Amino acid sequence: MTTSLLLSSSPFLLLPSKIRVRVSPSLSRPKLFENPNPPNYLKFSSRIAPFAGRTSFEDAKTEGEVSDESLVGEDSAVFELREQKVSSWIYFSVILGSVLFALDTFWINPSTGYGSAFIDSLSGVSESKEVVMLILIFIFAITHSGMASLRDVGEKFVGERVYRVLFAGISLPLAVSTIVYFINHRYDGIQLWQLHSIPGVHELVWASSFISFLFLYPSTFNLLEVAAVDKPKMHLWETGVMRITRHPQMVGQVIWCLAHTLWIGNSVVAAASVGLIGHHLFGVWNGDRRLKARYGESFEALKSRTSVVPFAAILDGRQKLPKDFYKEFIRLPYLTITALTLGAYFAHPLMQSSSFGLHW
Repeated sequence: MTTSLLLSSSPFLLLPSKIRVRVSPSLSRPKLFENPNPPNYLKFSSRIAPFAGRTSFEDAKTEGEVSDESLVGEDSAVFELREQKVSSWIYFSVILGSVLFALDTFWINPSTGYGSAFIDSLSGVSESKEVVMLILIFIFAITHSGMASLRDVGEKFVGERVYRVLFAGISLPLAVSTIVYFINHRYDGIQLWQLHSIPGVHELVWASSFISFLFLYPSTFNLLEVAAVDKPKMHLWETGVMRITRHPQMVGQVIWCLAHTLWIGNSVVAAASVGLIGHHLFGVWNGDRRLKARYGESFEALKSRTSVVPFAAILDGRQKLPKDFYKEFIRLPYLTITALTLGAYFAHPLMQSSSFGLHW
């Protein structure tokens, strides 16, 4: 939950994605016009294409990467190093530093920020940690989903970049407050069960938590758009994890919540899981509604060959996986997720001590 909330509000953690165009078989060149002896640089390009995050025309035909249906959406999690601008990442670093400084000064720091007063005011509503936890999630959900729903209108008035800054600036402090409160009170409440001593439970929880982060929504990788260095866009993703489920963020959140509820097994974590899963289930409906309004028939085509329930469209034949489907995950953003997820696991003691220091 902790990382999911942060990522859904201001995902300054991964790497940007670029659009990759795939070629439909119907657009293939007749063999009559193919060069049987292509230049060496084309042969070299074909050999390195899978590792560079691109697939050449010839590779697509021989390796079966192109599906029977032409894609209407974008290729997700593609990162092209040669297309990056040093200046863009310098701007990103400056923006990230400024955001973290402002967050600490105006929200986290007890002597100058408003975070402690915010938590104190909510704690005064009820002595129940479960109730306060649900209130925090509800406030975050209303703010986050509400501003997402108003995105089209807001961007017309203030522009894409300004609206993104407002969106992140409001959502991020609320996410941090919810995360810190959860960490500080996750062992409060009524103990419902205790399964720590059962062999294999810890390993199951660890593996489930790890897998849950592989279901991040692909827009999470677009750091330059999140930081408004590049103009933010509403993307229609179709490859990678989107083939498994059209709403990976929801699936990942459900997996994370079930795993942590199983491990901790008390009423506070159960309440947090109910609130988070409810928020993401609403996001399924709201996300489809927004994409349909933006993309119309293209979204309907994508919807017809994807599913909300993981693997459902694959099992009933609506989603035809290319032979080299696995290559859509062997990309730098997913390698980064793997490293960060492992790092977050080992950094749990540091995260806990930092949260305890706030006394929220």
